[in-house]
Amino acid sequence: MRDTGPSEESAPTGVLGGWISRLDLALELGLTVDTLRRWEKRRFGPPAVRAGRQVYYRRDAVKEWLQQQEQSDPRRPRAGGRR
Repeated sequence: MRDTGPSEESAPTGVLGGWISRLDLALELGLTVDTLRRWEKRRFGPPAVRAGRQVYYRRDAVKEWLQQQEQSDPRRPRAGGRR
């Protein structure tokens, strides 16, 4: 079976080396682009950078954010939940 998702090997080099687009991050995390957009609006999720209309995430920052989520207190209410 062939993996059609984004990979480290296919990451762009040069200026965008180490950065991932919103679409690629959504695919890697199994989320929708709209979810990442809502998270950015609510100041939740990994930090993002805008270049014109494009949104990029630094791969290392995404990994750090994921680790922080793992270490957070499970009794703490999650951001953006229903009230």
